[in-house]
Amino acid sequence: MPKVELIMPKMGESIMEATILNWVKKVGDAVKEDETILEIATDKVDSEIPSPVDGVISEILHQVDDVVEIGKVIAIINTGGEEITPAAAPQKAVAPAPVAAAAPVAAAIVAPPPVTHSVEQVATVEASSGRFYSPLVKSICKKEGIPMSELDTIAGSGSKGRVTKKDINKYLEHRTASPVTTVTSAPIAAPSATISQNAASTAKATKPSTQSVSGNVEIIEMDRMRKLIADHMVMSKKTSPHVTSFVEADITEMVMWRKANKDKFMEKYGEKITYTPLIMQAVLKAIQDFPLINVSVVDNKIHIKKDINLGMATALPSGNLIVPVIKNADMLNTAGLVKAVNSLATKARNNKLKPDDIQGGTFTITNVGTFGNIMGTPIINQPQVAILAVGAIKKKPAVMETTYGDVIAVRHMMFLSLSYDHRVVDGFLGGSFTRRVADYIEAFDKNMEV
Repeated sequence: MPKVELIMPKMGESIMEATILNWVKKVGDAVKEDETILEIATDKVDSEIPSPVDGVISEILHQVDDVVEIGKVIAIINTGGEEITPAAAPQKAVAPAPVAAAAPVAAAIVAPPPVTHSVEQVATVEASSGRFYSPLVKSICKKEGIPMSELDTIAGSGSKGRVTKKDINKYLEHRTASPVTTVTSAPIAAPSATISQNAASTAKATKPSTQSVSGNVEIIEMDRMRKLIADHMVMSKKTSPHVTSFVEADITEMVMWRKANKDKFMEKYGEKITYTPLIMQAVLKAIQDFPLINVSVVDNKIHIKKDINLGMATALPSGNLIVPVIKNADMLNTAGLVKAVNSLATKARNNKLKPDDIQGGTFTITNVGTFGNIMGTPIINQPQVAILAVGAIKKKPAVMETTYGDVIAVRHMMFLSLSYDHRVVDGFLGGSFTRRVADYIEAFDKNMEV
């Protein structure tokens, strides 16, 4: 029976696993080539995985919400045309209850109480008052040697009689001496106390931590993509020592050209032209001047990328960000870049990006000016070594040099912020690259034909 293995595809250079969101097909279903079998998700994009062949799903190896490594087999497709009968769900075998061995009577008499019993006793004693104590209050009591029995006697001024930090501090001011606890000695008291203390320590160590929330607070669970983005951002900060350089650029000529030609551009190409592709052209020229900014680090080796694939951070309706990639961006003219930017932005907003649309990036641009910010310190999109943030364009008075001397004029100004991996990009390279991008922006050809 000819069979084909469906493999978890590689979704990008820095992505090593994906989460199964939904099986569109189940065991026994017929599929055609390029028909969607399942939906998966990474920290960058949700994708549909198509069938590589015509056939019937004979086996599903991973279930919904499973996190599967890239390259692992996730399903088997039978291409022999035979009908597959869905297998009944396997039942978990129930292990027979172990037969307890009869314990000697003497051992039962002298054996200490089980640890679990002591844990229950301690928990009962601590919770007997039914009062809630914040971690801060408990910490102060531990430091000052106030036992739980004494804490239960302190009047609280907080909500529902809760003891606050102020209450504890006030109590400590009038506390002349710690209460004395009288313990009646007994032959087995010491071992029992020791066991109880150990059990209490074990209970506190193994008890899940609880978060104390007071006031008007709403708690929401991170969605799946936000969790993945968070992991990716933490990983990037741990991997690369981040340094950020800032340069202010005079973007007036570009602003004037776009204002004069945007309608003509729309009429000719049917595309709305924004500042993003125009700034990209300056970035592409600067990368060609400084190729060591277009690299990645693998096993202490620097991999210089000959292709320039520009990533463009794009905001999604959910508030999350995704980074579609323009492949070989340096080979495109102005119209080509505009079409690529608009197409990827539209696909991102409509959740229509394909796996190939978000992988292979070598340098990323993010526009913090969209949110009205003048600058930012972006986090590097691994395994790249640099990311450029462009700020909002603001009118400012600026000093200009003319043949008649220096003059003050109103100019359109914009900050550029370059975060780079200080392992391989030093201050000279990072600062020089940022300045070069600004130089190309300021040298924009205002007579450029549409």
